[in-house]
Amino acid sequence: MPRDFADAAGRRSDLVIGREESFGAAREQLTRGGSVLLHGPAGIGKSTVLRTLAAEYAGTAHTVLRCSATESESHLPFLALADLLGPVLDEVSPALPAAQRTALESALTGRGESTLQRDGLALRLAVLSALRALAAAGPVLVVADDLQWLDPASSELLGFAARRLGDTPVRLLCAVRTEGPEPQDAAYDRHLRAAPPDTRAVRLGPLTRAQVSTLLDGRGYSGLHRSTVREIHRTSGGNPLFALELGRALAESPAAPRPGEPLPVPTSLRALVLSRLEMLSDEARRTLLVASAGARPTPALLHAAGRENAEAETEQAAALGLLAPDPEGPTVRFAHPLISAALYAEAPAPERRAAHAALSTAASDPIERARHLALATTGTDPRVAARLAQAAALARDRGAPSVAASLGLLAAHHTPADGTPGPDERRLTAAEDAITAGDQDLARDVAREVLTRATAPGERVRAWMAVIEAAGQAIGEVDAVFPQALADAGDDPRLLALVHYQLAWRSLVVQGDFAQGRQEAAHAARLAARAGDRRTELLALAFQAQSETLMGHPDAPATIQRALQEPQDPRVACHHNGAGSSRFRWLVMSDRLAEARTTVTGLLREVRRRGMAESEVHYLRFLAETELHSGHCGRALELSRESLTLARDAGIGEGAGAMQAALAEAAGGDPGRALELAREAVRRAEGDGDAVYLSRALAALGHAHLAAGDAAAAVRVLRRVRELEAGAGITDPARGRWQGDLAEALVRTGEPAEAMDVVVVTRAHALRLGRQSVLAVLDRSEALVRAARGEHRAAVARLTSARERLAGLGFGLEEARAVFALAELHAERPGRPPESASYDEAARLFRRCRALPWLRRVEAAVAARAAWAPPVAAAEPDVLAGLAAMERQVASLVMEGATNREIAARLFVSVKTVEATLTRVYRKLGIRSRVDIVRLAAGRRPD
Repeated sequence: MPRDFADAAGRRSDLVIGREESFGAAREQLTRGGSVLLHGPAGIGKSTVLRTLAAEYAGTAHTVLRCSATESESHLPFLALADLLGPVLDEVSPALPAAQRTALESALTGRGESTLQRDGLALRLAVLSALRALAAAGPVLVVADDLQWLDPASSELLGFAARRLGDTPVRLLCAVRTEGPEPQDAAYDRHLRAAPPDTRAVRLGPLTRAQVSTLLDGRGYSGLHRSTVREIHRTSGGNPLFALELGRALAESPAAPRPGEPLPVPTSLRALVLSRLEMLSDEARRTLLVASAGARPTPALLHAAGRENAEAETEQAAALGLLAPDPEGPTVRFAHPLISAALYAEAPAPERRAAHAALSTAASDPIERARHLALATTGTDPRVAARLAQAAALARDRGAPSVAASLGLLAAHHTPADGTPGPDERRLTAAEDAITAGDQDLARDVAREVLTRATAPGERVRAWMAVIEAAGQAIGEVDAVFPQALADAGDDPRLLALVHYQLAWRSLVVQGDFAQGRQEAAHAARLAARAGDRRTELLALAFQAQSETLMGHPDAPATIQRALQEPQDPRVACHHNGAGSSRFRWLVMSDRLAEARTTVTGLLREVRRRGMAESEVHYLRFLAETELHSGHCGRALELSRESLTLARDAGIGEGAGAMQAALAEAAGGDPGRALELAREAVRRAEGDGDAVYLSRALAALGHAHLAAGDAAAAVRVLRRVRELEAGAGITDPARGRWQGDLAEALVRTGEPAEAMDVVVVTRAHALRLGRQSVLAVLDRSEALVRAARGEHRAAVARLTSARERLAGLGFGLEEARAVFALAELHAERPGRPPESASYDEAARLFRRCRALPWLRRVEAAVAARAAWAPPVAAAEPDVLAGLAAMERQVASLVMEGATNREIAARLFVSVKTVEATLTRVYRKLGIRSRVDIVRLAAGRRPD
């Protein structure tokens, strides 16, 4: 690798992305005193990871020995050994026997011309003795990079010592370049055999598309279209070094590549991957150029494109390592995508056009033929533009909107200025396809380019709509667009309908005003109906229906039926803002979970078929929500993680995805991770100015706090949710279902009066709307309030009823929570041991739901009660009778001698909650400290 190229890759070594799993494995091994061998292909980030780990663990070692070999120096004997032991030679020499000392000094200094043949055993033992001598003073860390370039003598000596170190506190942290998987890679196998027996090999694989995007942003290559980032990821194969070099080439390029063209490949990468091309014949090179221009080249396609000796020429390329066998069929597959990109970039423009011209007749697929025709043509050509527009429509129908967008931009490029349709009209169609594909950046830039020259009101309003759509949940950032769009729309009802539909979203997202959003949507629907624009009418009706559903408006079912009436627009019907989505939301809120699951599954299947990326993200999240309500926590966790991964990859709906993932983690995964995700969701909603998802994100955060045992934090967050939803006019408690969590948290923090107020107010809305599952959860909450007041029998009755109703409705997790609350209630009764049968039933239900965090809480509660012993006779009933349930629990545990931290762990609350509860206990009992509680337990009055 050229030195300047390697240095460029080494900048910002502190930035390590996408290596959490690798780091975790290496850290675990190093922490327990083992050795680590990092391996992977060139540029994958081994040196970066090595440096970061070495810096992290250098402080734990008494001595750190380092060497970093290079290819140009690999022929010099003992060079790596000199790097490692040269700096400590004076320190270790006195500890070596004379023969070993002489051999080692000779090897390191070059005096005496020591060789492995002449001083073999003495030199091998000298290296081993030197390491042992250093380890006698404290742990030793040996850091060796690029083992593949180690001179053979140093490599043999280091391996000899490593295999014989035994329990000596010497750790090796090494990196070696390997190309293939472990079992087939000879270099990997050779270096692993030369490492200590307990060495852990950690392979660094390619980065994901989202990680490549983060890497590029971190190095200053931000602002790239998502389609460009996808192409960088594809071309680099996820290799971080290759991705950075491609990003740098794009940043330095005066013009971006035309749609459909490969990325510019810098000279540094071309030199790295194309050195073997010089060994190919000219004809073989031309054959590979045709293959690099094709989408899925096969020998048959190459023959059809005029390459008569394709088989022999591709065999020659495969022998040089440029091509690799394709296990899926006869496709001509390059060993790495970068080889194809570099080969194409290296070819002169006329040769590229000739390759595309050949493929424009040889390819069997009409979309491929049209793309090659465009890339073989220079200048405008209405015939070529029409072919491309037809191919874009075909790609759209096939569910490939990203391909349609690329072909549409090519069509615009070849459309004459006076063509019909014109080039800007075709650009706007491409922008709309880009939005469907989830490439909002491309859509926004294309629309803004059109706005710089368009004068026709229709084109200008259409471009403004693309700008607004591309903003997503951050619609507040394009607030200045609306007055301009209204001015361009004039009095045209079709154009006004488009603008008022987006104004409905603005009212909802930016202002949090559901009533205003509903009015704007209804107005947009009327305008669209007058103009005969059924598509916009359906979208507006769906928005109106969803607003009414969330508001608890009585017209919601009727509006949904209007939105579902024929004629339908197929793309609107399955869109995440369409009537199907509104009906799904209404079904979930009406406790019709089976119908909701069927509905959203069908919608997900259709948007996947159509390639509607943003809708797929939303429907995966909706399905996760349905499964979570049904008590299928494991399935909900899988779906929410998949949705969030897609959202991060496309850069759309990340806040909503984090919110749903937080709820799923709290129910079936990691409560700590749930808190992280919920906080992220809140940050994103606040950053976007998104009033719609802010309250839902906060509700998820409150739930995560409650699941983590911090009731006080849950109260603070959920009180804010209550204020936000009241201000927004949201009255349907089935929207966020946070009210039961708030009531429970209030009981746990000793505020049963406010908890009862939440129950009473919410119950009135739930009764009006017929939200049976919400009513059952409220009964569970009221039972907790009654238990806190000492009304044990009434509390048991409420919980038993709530459990039966939740089971009947299919809300498995809420049913299990009711059973758990019942077990806790039995366990809290003074003067009697807990009833283990209730805990057994709760554990069974949580296990059925795969609600692992809740199951752990049951197990902890059982363990805490196992050592149950009644408090001092009569002390608790007489002295603590006037306390609330939480206060009585805390005081009883203090009487048993538990610390605040132990109490918090046993009751699943925070230490701060325990402290606040004790303050109330002191006030109610007229005492001042924990000591006074103990005195009360002993039957003595405090001093």
